[in-house]
Amino acid sequence: MGTFTNADGLGLAYHGEAGDPLICLPGGPMQDSSYLGGLPLDDVIRLDLRGTGESEKAGSYRVDRQVHDVEALRRHLGLDRVRLFGHSAGGTLAILYALRFPQRVEELVLVAPSPRVAGVDVTDEDRREVALRRADEPWYAEAVKGFEEIWAGNVTPEAFARISPFFHGRWDDAARAVEEHPRHPEAAMEYYADGAFDVRTVREKLANLDVPTLLLTGELDVSLPPNRAREYAGLFPRATLVVQPGAGHFPWVEDPEAFASTVQRIP
Repeated sequence: MGTFTNADGLGLAYHGEAGDPLICLPGGPMQDSSYLGGLPLDDVIRLDLRGTGESEKAGSYRVDRQVHDVEALRRHLGLDRVRLFGHSAGGTLAILYALRFPQRVEELVLVAPSPRVAGVDVTDEDRREVALRRADEPWYAEAVKGFEEIWAGNVTPEAFARISPFFHGRWDDAARAVEEHPRHPEAAMEYYADGAFDVRTVREKLANLDVPTLLLTGELDVSLPPNRAREYAGLFPRATLVVQPGAGHFPWVEDPEAFASTVQRIP
């Protein structure tokens, strides 16, 4: 583990060795980066976002304010340009960094990135279509009740807990282990707080982002179904879209070899 100080004097932690690393930003939002510890990739550095893992707590967790934490890490590592990996809500942070510091980004790898930052609307019908493909799974009858509650407007932690199997291509011990990594719900609520970004501005800047981008989603991902992933990828001038068969929201868990082969190939 290494540590560095951001522009506000906050002590932040990262895991991995320097060199030509792929800097990985976790999702959640605000989940400990430990869940990315099983990434089947070489030369990876995982950033513990402020208030998670070994990093110090902060007064604000809004995603745009964490852009400068990524920049502080780049400077600390002595890198002129970075290869940046963002998973889920971490994709929002990666995109906002690339838009703020495009000259510092060599490559973007967005894995099941949250479409919220770009205003891509994943509808209940999109999710229902993907969920129904799992109807033969032994856990389906119980898990779909969670979605029915959410679709009816009863958005509770219990309902979200019920739908956990839908985020994984296989609901097995490996999937359950991913779900058990610590989360920070209070910080997560602030991550997307008002003022974090303006969707129209993000879309305008994305149209001119001259950075090779890989957007990878799982065939069974209810967070970013393939049809919305195609729409999302279309906002990037240099994007390559890959839909990993049989995968959910954590595609490196279902098929590590396929995932590694895709990510290690520069778009």
